[in-house]
Amino acid sequence: MKQIFPVSAGYYWSDCGAFMGVLPYPLWHTKTILDQRQRRQLNLNLLLIQSGKRNILIDTGIGNRLSDKQRDIYQPSEFLLPFSLTELGLKDRDITDVIMTHLHFDHAGGIITNFGTYDALTFPKAHYWIQKAEWEIAKNPDELNRSAYNFEQQLALLEKQGNITLIDGEAEIEPGILLTLVSGHTIGSQIVTIDFGTDYYIYAGDIIPTLFHTSLAITSAYDVSRIQTVTAKKLIYDRLKEHNGTLILNHDTTQWQIPYSELEHKDKN
Repeated sequence: MKQIFPVSAGYYWSDCGAFMGVLPYPLWHTKTILDQRQRRQLNLNLLLIQSGKRNILIDTGIGNRLSDKQRDIYQPSEFLLPFSLTELGLKDRDITDVIMTHLHFDHAGGIITNFGTYDALTFPKAHYWIQKAEWEIAKNPDELNRSAYNFEQQLALLEKQGNITLIDGEAEIEPGILLTLVSGHTIGSQIVTIDFGTDYYIYAGDIIPTLFHTSLAITSAYDVSRIQTVTAKKLIYDRLKEHNGTLILNHDTTQWQIPYSELEHKDKN
């Protein structure tokens, strides 16, 4: 039996202007809650796919290893991922696979966990699926990307102790679970298509992180290529339309999934 479950890794606060990109302030400031530093809360909505004996997790959240400076900037919640998995009856060693949509800190920080006197892989038995282009830019970031991948400890420990498969383009890691390189948000961003026959989902990562970003024109200022992000959105909508599927939103605070039929911008591509 194949099932999916929403998994919360907590939340953090991000600069809203950067997150909304080209969308003008007057169009969004009354529609979202901001703090005194013009930040908005972003949920860390991860996804667990259970397929046969495999427990496949998409992304890992922020983790618990932020510096004091990062904690001040992002005001993160407690790292809730282990507790959320416990509620589903799972332990860290039960996770067989981890799909990384990309390697920004809010998605890859939870690759390792700090246990006070030492760091360890959060999921020691998991097989990690990462796009080759994403791994390479995260390991050797250029001037544009250096601040986005400033967490060498996570990747170094994963490289030393983890089981990693680097994908170059597209790969079906399990019947019905397809990883597709789309770039856009990052050089190696990938989306996850989940086809159960009767149910069809796409986890879009930061290509479409919230309801605001379902519009083709609204892209985050963190995206390295707006054109590629828009192209990726069109691909996602085409797939969802063909299968009458459901989009999963990884940072929205009001809903974690939305059926294609309810997407306001689906017919504008």
